[in-house]
Amino acid sequence: YVANEPGLPCRHCLQEIAEGDEFLILSYKPFETEQPFAEQGPIFLHAKECDAYSDQNNLPEMYEPENQTLLRGYSRHDRIVYGTGQVVTNRDINQAAKEILATKGVQYIHARSATNNCFQFRIDRKS
Repeated sequence: YVANEPGLPCRHCLQEIAEGDEFLILSYKPFETEQPFAEQGPIFLHAKECDAYSDQNNLPEMYEPENQTLLRGYSRHDRIVYGTGQVVTNRDINQAAKEILATKGVQYIHARSATNNCFQFRIDRKS
């Protein structure tokens, strides 16, 4: 496809796909196993090769501080840890993620679009 408007997020480089750029739409399931909590949905990728986002300690620039993201904790068995889901402003993601990761049973967090529930990125504990 060709982007006819700005704002489509590439899930590889975590930058917006520019208007006029070619892109792919793929179905993505961020889980290795088939199970009831394995949500699947669309993601966008630049059609041309782009560098993977590599700054593991900072939120990508496309996540404007005033926008919102859904955070949800998952167990080591890839199951939702109930009570951990919350919509936070992007400026509060780091603090909210620390609190969720401190919850008993949480192994990692999925960040999803607060408006469309599309998968954005995963937050893992630091080793």
